[in-house]
Amino acid sequence: MGRQRSAWLLREHCLTYQLASLMSRLEGALIGLLVLGTILLHASSLAADVSGSNSVEVKIIAINDFHGNLKPPFGGIRIRNPLDPASRVQIRAGGAEHLATAVARLRTKNPHSIFVGAGDLIGATPLLSALFNDEPSIESLNLMGLSISAVGNHEFDTGLSELLRLQAGGCHPVKGCQGPKPFEGARFQYLAASTVEVDSGRTILPAYAVRYFEGIPVAFIGLTLAATPSIVTPSSVHGLRFLDEASTVNNLLPSLRDQGIYAYVVLIHEGGVPTGDYDDCQGISGPIVDIVNRIDTSVKLVISGHTHHAYNCLIAGKRVTSADKYGTMLTDIDIEIDRVTKKIVTINANNMIIRPELFEKDAGQSELIQAYEQLAEPLAKRVVARLNRAVLADLDAKGESALGRLIADAQLVATQSIDQGGAQIAFMNLGGVRAPLIPQANGDLRYEDLFAAQPFYNNLVTMTLTGAQIIELLELQWQEDRPVRLLIPSKGFSYRWDRMQKPGKRIVSGSVSLHKKPIESSRTYRITVNSFLADGGENFQVLRKGTQRLIGVMDLEALELFLASNPAIDHEPRVIPEPEDHGNKRVDPLMQQDIAEVAGLAKTHLDLDLPGMRQCGLSTGCVWP
Repeated sequence: MGRQRSAWLLREHCLTYQLASLMSRLEGALIGLLVLGTILLHASSLAADVSGSNSVEVKIIAINDFHGNLKPPFGGIRIRNPLDPASRVQIRAGGAEHLATAVARLRTKNPHSIFVGAGDLIGATPLLSALFNDEPSIESLNLMGLSISAVGNHEFDTGLSELLRLQAGGCHPVKGCQGPKPFEGARFQYLAASTVEVDSGRTILPAYAVRYFEGIPVAFIGLTLAATPSIVTPSSVHGLRFLDEASTVNNLLPSLRDQGIYAYVVLIHEGGVPTGDYDDCQGISGPIVDIVNRIDTSVKLVISGHTHHAYNCLIAGKRVTSADKYGTMLTDIDIEIDRVTKKIVTINANNMIIRPELFEKDAGQSELIQAYEQLAEPLAKRVVARLNRAVLADLDAKGESALGRLIADAQLVATQSIDQGGAQIAFMNLGGVRAPLIPQANGDLRYEDLFAAQPFYNNLVTMTLTGAQIIELLELQWQEDRPVRLLIPSKGFSYRWDRMQKPGKRIVSGSVSLHKKPIESSRTYRITVNSFLADGGENFQVLRKGTQRLIGVMDLEALELFLASNPAIDHEPRVIPEPEDHGNKRVDPLMQQDIAEVAGLAKTHLDLDLPGMRQCGLSTGCVWP
C-alpha cells in the first residue's frame, strides 16, 4: 500500500508541475478559452431552460398480446371506417419486421425511451413460433429491445418451469435445442407482482423493475389478472396463487416511496372492452375499470391488455391504454417527470397502427424469421386435406361458429368408438378456435393452416357426466362478472337458452336434447372435451367431476383425420337463442358486447366458395390473388 500511495503522489506531483508550466506559457490563451467556455456554458443553460430544465421527458413504447405473431396476422386490424363511421374496415397490419422498425423510429425521437409489454407475448402462437416452443418470439422481442413485460395468462400455458426457462434460457427439457443457435433466453425482464408460490408466499418473478432517466427512478409494476387460474389449464398453475390486482399494486407503493421512487407505471394483463375506435375510450367497460378505480391515485399510467381491444382512456385520473393484439399496433406514450418531486406530471399517448406499407422490414427480424422458416417448412407445408370452401371461426348472429362446429364434430368422431372412449357428445370452447381454415388456391389445406386454427395442442379427454351435470355445464357459459364463455356442441346435440333469465337459469327447461331426444338428468352420457376444459379451464369446474376418464389423441390430430375423410360441412343450428321482443320486432339476443358488428357482417362468417380465394376479412369479404 505504501509503494502504491508513493507512486500515486509522484504521478500527481508531476502532473501538477506540467500543468503549471503549461498554464504559465499559455496564460493569455487560457484566459480566452475560459471566457469562451463561460459563454458556451451560459448558452447551454439557456437551451436547457427552453427544453424544460425542471422536468425529464421519457418515451414509453408499449405492446400487449403479441402471441408470437412474427408474420402479419390474418385479417390485420379492424377499425372504424373513416368514410362511413357506422361501419368497420379491415386493414393489413403487424408483423415483427415492421413492428421492429416502428419501435426503432420512435426511439430516435427521445434518448430517454423504453419498450415494454403487458403480457401474452407468447402462447397461442402461430406455427412458426409454436414449433420451437416460442423461442423465436422471445428472440424477436430481444432484437426489438424489449426491456420489461408483465406476465399474462398465456405465459403459463406450459407451466411455471417452462416460463422460467424462457426467461433464463437453455434447451427445452424434452425436445432439446431445435433452433438455428443455442437459446439464450429473454433479455427483457418478466414481472409477476401478483403471482406467488402458495408454500413460500414469494413472487415467482420480480414484482417490479426500476429504470432511471437522468437519475430519476421510475418503477414499472407488472402483473397478470387474478382470474388466470380459471382460464389456463389448472395443472399449469398448480401451487401458485394469483392475488387481487389493485391490492397488489397499492401494497407495493409504500416500499417504493421508502426507496425514493415516486413515478409509477403499471403493466397489467387485464383489460376492457370499448365501443369506440382504436384510439379513444367510448363505452369502456370490463374488469380494468374497477381495477383502475381502486388503484392508488399516485399511479398515473396503466398499460393494459388481455381483451384484444385497443383503447386510450382517462379513468379516475389515470391514463389507461391498450394496443389491440398480435403486434398490429403499439402505444406511443410520452411522460414528463418533475425533477424536484420525481413524479409524473403530464402524459400524452396515442395508439399507432403498424401498417406494412409505412414501416419497412427490419433486416435482423427478416433474418431471424427466415432461419426458423427453413427449419419449419417440411412440417408446416405438409398437405393434410383438401377443402373447396373456407370455414371461418367468427361468431355468426346466433352466437355459433362454423369452425367451432367442425372441430366439435371432429373430436366426436375421433372418440366415438368404444376403444377410444365411446363418446356421444363433444364440446369445443370458442376461445380455443383462433383462426379460420382457408385452403390454398388449389384447395390444399396444410398442417400450418390447422395449427393456426387450433394452436394449443391439447389431448382429448372422454368422460362420463350425468344429464344434470351436462345442463350445469351449459349454464356455466354465463357467469356473474365475467365474459360469456361459449361451448360449441357436436352434431346431434342442441338446446335453447333465454337471455332474459339470470345466469344459472338460462337453459330452457326440456330443450336439451341428443338426436332429438331430451337429455335425462339421472342418466349418464359420455362426452369429449379437450384437456384444457377437462381440467376445469375457463371455470367449467363441473368437468372436473367427470368419471371414467380416457385420454385420447391430440385435438389437432383429430381435426386432421376428420378433414382427411372429406366430411360434409354441417350447417344445422345447435344453439338456439330465445328471441327477445322489441315492440313489434323480434330480435335474436346477442352474445357479447361487440357481436352487433358481427351480426351485421354475418354473411362473411358463412363457409365461402372458392375458387382462388385466399384471404377473407370480416368487412372486406374475400380477396382473390
